[in-house]
Amino acid sequence: METLANLEAFVRSAECGSFSEAARRLSLTPAAVSRNVAILERNLGVRLFHRSTRKLTLTEAGEGFRQAVAGNLEGLQAAIADVSSDGSEPAGTLKVSLPPTFGLGYVLPVLPGFLSRYPHVRPEWHFENRQVDLVAEGYDAAIGGGFELSPGIVARTLAPAHIIAVASPAYMRNRVPPSDPGGLQAFDGIVMRSLQTGRIRHWTMRDGVGREEGAPLQESVIVNDPSAMRQAALLDLGVTLVAMPDVCTDLDRGDLVRLLPRWYADAGTISLYYSSRTHLPAKTRAFVDWMAEAFKAGRLAERFAGSIG
Repeated sequence: METLANLEAFVRSAECGSFSEAARRLSLTPAAVSRNVAILERNLGVRLFHRSTRKLTLTEAGEGFRQAVAGNLEGLQAAIADVSSDGSEPAGTLKVSLPPTFGLGYVLPVLPGFLSRYPHVRPEWHFENRQVDLVAEGYDAAIGGGFELSPGIVARTLAPAHIIAVASPAYMRNRVPPSDPGGLQAFDGIVMRSLQTGRIRHWTMRDGVGREEGAPLQESVIVNDPSAMRQAALLDLGVTLVAMPDVCTDLDRGDLVRLLPRWYADAGTISLYYSSRTHLPAKTRAFVDWMAEAFKAGRLAERFAGSIG
């Protein structure tokens, strides 16, 4: 009788054409995936893959077996998820993708309480500034903004993603604050070049009555990470446009000051992404509900609203 692990190792290796890539998706070592496939081949008495140093390719028998088991494997996984979510204690590895600054500041602090309530969950949290493929990369959930909602993925909004203009008090000393977004071009600008497009992002800001105006920051300092923009502003290097959650604490402490307090740019929402299947694994459902309650209790949606001023 084949184990689900052996079958899953085979199907993912067939999809990826690589034990290493399949291992990454399954959060295993390449050796473990290769061993599971070898056990499956031994038990079936057939070779499922042609192996080379560059790529795996299915044998004729392997292709036939893949077609026979792939759909059934998804059904088995769904059945296991249904059982685990039906009144049982949340357990297992919880793989989540998080933006570094936001994750460290607002999500990691809720982990002690979550683990105290659900001690059988083992967190595997990846702090990264990229949009992951939840299904292909084996994530249970992701937090961020602007993810493409591929089939089978839903987004639960946690808070607005508003962008505001900030600078350090030392940088603004002896400088006249701008009265509108167009006035930002008079200052040294700290901007970000997108890793995806290679372009520098410029924003259009709006105020509480709906007026919109471009915010033409100079490209005095160029970085490729939001946390670097914040740090550059703290080092008195100029004005930057960053997300409210990244600088709330700095504003509270007075380490940064907000310019144009009635103006902000709308970058959409900060959302929690997860599979849309009817019965989520208990661990994922518990995490989704815990995060939603934490944001509600901390009134973080209001705190992150740059429109409030």
